Amino acid sequence: MIRRLLARPTGCFAVVVLTLLVVLAAVSLVWTPQDPFRADPFQQWASPSPAHWFGTDAAGRDIASYLLAGTRTTVLVAVGSGVVASVVGIVLTAIGSLTTRWVREGTAVLLDILVAFPTLLTAMLLTAVFGGSLGVVVVSVGLSFGVTIARVARGEIRRIARSDYVVAARASGVGPLGVLTRHLVPNAAPLFTVQLSLAMATAVLAEAGLSYLGYGAGSDTASWGNLLADLQTYIGVHPWSATWPGAAIALVVAALSLLGDAVRDATDPRLTTGDRAVTGSPTATGTPAGDDPAPGEPTDDDPATGAPGADRRAPGGTTTTPGVTA
Repeated sequence: MIRRLLARPTGCFAVVVLTLLVVLAAVSLVWTPQDPFRADPFQQWASPSPAHWFGTDAAGRDIASYLLAGTRTTVLVAVGSGVVASVVGIVLTAIGSLTTRWVREGTAVLLDILVAFPTLLTAMLLTAVFGGSLGVVVVSVGLSFGVTIARVARGEIRRIARSDYVVAARASGVGPLGVLTRHLVPNAAPLFTVQLSLAMATAVLAEAGLSYLGYGAGSDTASWGNLLADLQTYIGVHPWSATWPGAAIALVVAALSLLGDAVRDATDPRLTTGDRAVTGSPTATGTPAGDDPAPGEPTDDDPATGAPGADRRAPGGTTTTPGVTA
């Protein structure tokens, strides 16, 4: 699966970017070029140099160090929101697919109502009530996108639930939880993967947007949204400074969005059959394409006369046998 994933340009791009993000987040735990929060009034708006790779901001903070420290926040928000969205989506999908009719219909109506609220608006409402913090951002984005995952996956789960192997599993005594974990979720995994990657990308955007508006991470937390909010005031004078956090956010969001499609293409058997080589592959009749029958191999022709075999379809669909008139 990894080989098929890396064989796709989008998958290779996503894996490289996200691997680099995780490595930088791990490195930032033990090392940064400068103290990301140390202000130096004598180094305001310093140009990029070996001492300050991306320059400094209005307070004299090193932009590269702050971006490096902000990778931890980005990884935490993306992974945390993805976990919450997965749990909420699977639970709501199970309730809407494996329960009685009235519960299913009620869950469907509730999902249709909740999905009408935009993710960012839901996050803003929750942060306004409980205060701005990374935990509130993670939970709010996870809950909001978990509802979206459940609504999108509901139709696919119900289709899989009517499959023959699921019916056979139920007939053999497998309970609802076993059916869900052994059959429904694994077979709907490609769809869940795409939605989960979108949830993580939305979480990164939501955290940056909420921090930009003052509802997200506090001032004592390194966040790309906080840095972008600080730099946008001076974008007319120092436009290059705001390029770095904006480019970092766009790159990570693009990688997360493309990762889901690439994983779906690499794991879905309905889409990976085209990756197999056509030359030499068995045909529908089981004989290799372009090969003649081996010597001594029985054919459909009559062995005595070489005439067509005994079972032949005549025009109109009737069966004819040599020596017997229809």
